[in-house]
Amino acid sequence: MSLAPRAVLVHRTTEYEELVARHGTHGQAAFFLSSRGRDIEEIAERHRRTRRALAEVTAAIPLTWRQTRVERADLDRFLFAPEDVVVVVGQDGLVANVAKYLSGQPVVGIDTDPGRNPGVLVRHSPADARLLLPSVLATGTGAEGLTMVEAVADDTQRLLALNEIYLGAAGHQTARYRLGLDGDGGAAEAQASSGVLVGTGTGATGWIRSVWQERGGGSASAPRLPGPTEDRLVWFVREAWPSPATGTSLVAGELAAGGRLTLTVESERLIAFGDGIESDAVELTWGQRVRVGRAEAALRLVG
Repeated sequence: MSLAPRAVLVHRTTEYEELVARHGTHGQAAFFLSSRGRDIEEIAERHRRTRRALAEVTAAIPLTWRQTRVERADLDRFLFAPEDVVVVVGQDGLVANVAKYLSGQPVVGIDTDPGRNPGVLVRHSPADARLLLPSVLATGTGAEGLTMVEAVADDTQRLLALNEIYLGAAGHQTARYRLGLDGDGGAAEAQASSGVLVGTGTGATGWIRSVWQERGGGSASAPRLPGPTEDRLVWFVREAWPSPATGTSLVAGELAAGGRLTLTVESERLIAFGDGIESDAVELTWGQRVRVGRAEAALRLVG
């Protein structure tokens, strides 16, 4: 007998909850903020909107479904099941945070703060959930397959991300490595930089876009940013440093569907992490090789 669908509500601790946890009470948190010219009411109102959204979405879950909740900090310890419907209640970044832990489950993004969030990934209001959730598993329900990026190290460590993968030194200090591209006949350039970013079309709305703009985004010399469902990726080297031993000829480019960027570590310790979660990083040491390119997996985001 097949299991009933399970709605997994993904959320994160609000700023208000973090403040109260730190200072002990609402009053003490309010005093702390007022001493710095801030009013706690704005933060408290965002907290109330988030709680109302969670309550409304919870009430919209079909009665025949199972349900559970998981906080962002616990995602790396949560076991997602094939029959799950993942409902992200919060910001766009929370969808990216959960994407790496999924294997084809549909994702519904619920925006708790319209106008403050861009709404790129959290595309629905809490009120939409009542009609949307029962239809998610129906045949033909529209779900986009958003391209993801992966890094695979030579010791089999693997990292997935929806927006971008960063490779560099912990703390964003100078990283030393050799960089090469598939199809270049094994040629590689020794570099010293503040890291390498490889991103998707979804990531092109965030960190990747800011780097692209700094490199003359839209000009003939800048790579063309991909769309969220395109197989193509873009990559940038951040602040490459020219010296007698290091070059700057490979600093930006595109990766087609099967293309791979290869980085060979020439530092005692480098890391790779995805979507800004540095606490969940792959560690790399001298001589290790890591290849980065499009992942076979994609995020199924319900439009």
